Amino acid sequence: VDVELASSFMAGGMATMRRVAGDKSEFSRPAARALEELDPVFMSEAVPYVAGGLRALRNAVASGYLVSLQELVHAEVFGDFLKMAGYLLEEGYKDPAAVLTGGVLEGHLRKICVKHELPIDVPDKRGVPRPKKAESMNADLGRKPVYSKLDQKSVTAWLDLRNKAAHGHYDEYTHQQVELMLQGVTDFLRRHPA
Repeated sequence: VDVELASSFMAGGMATMRRVAGDKSEFSRPAARALEELDPVFMSEAVPYVAGGLRALRNAVASGYLVSLQELVHAEVFGDFLKMAGYLLEEGYKDPAAVLTGGVLEGHLRKICVKHELPIDVPDKRGVPRPKKAESMNADLGRKPVYSKLDQKSVTAWLDLRNKAAHGHYDEYTHQQVELMLQGVTDFLRRHPA
């Protein structure tokens, strides 16, 4: 077995399993254990463990087994709020629709951080934990990376629109931009469950 090819496959496979299922998933655990225990000379013997973990993960994703009950409840609750935002938007109330959609997005970012074991609080000057700002959570999630740089930039734009609405800068965005925000946030929540 070509050592460079085997190493590349194992690194990519382990990264994929961790990114999709989390750092402590059952999918990557046997492969990680094999990689720890094997002498580097025999590293290619871990390839079947990585391949098996990837195959099991692919089957779990295809069968919908990675979605937890908690994620289903979050999706249902956030979905209801997004429907309310859609109703407000249809009735011509772009400003409260933007604030509500942004609130759903911020709540979801918090849930994604918890899911990926990223901090959601930051100590103030006296050491008292305070909720982390949405853009800081977005930066953390992009750095890990839980989602792509493109998603991170989209989240930044949506949070900016929400802040404009929440602070009364109503003439700095349009009804159509709020409509696109609502569509984008809805799609983002579907692609990144928490």
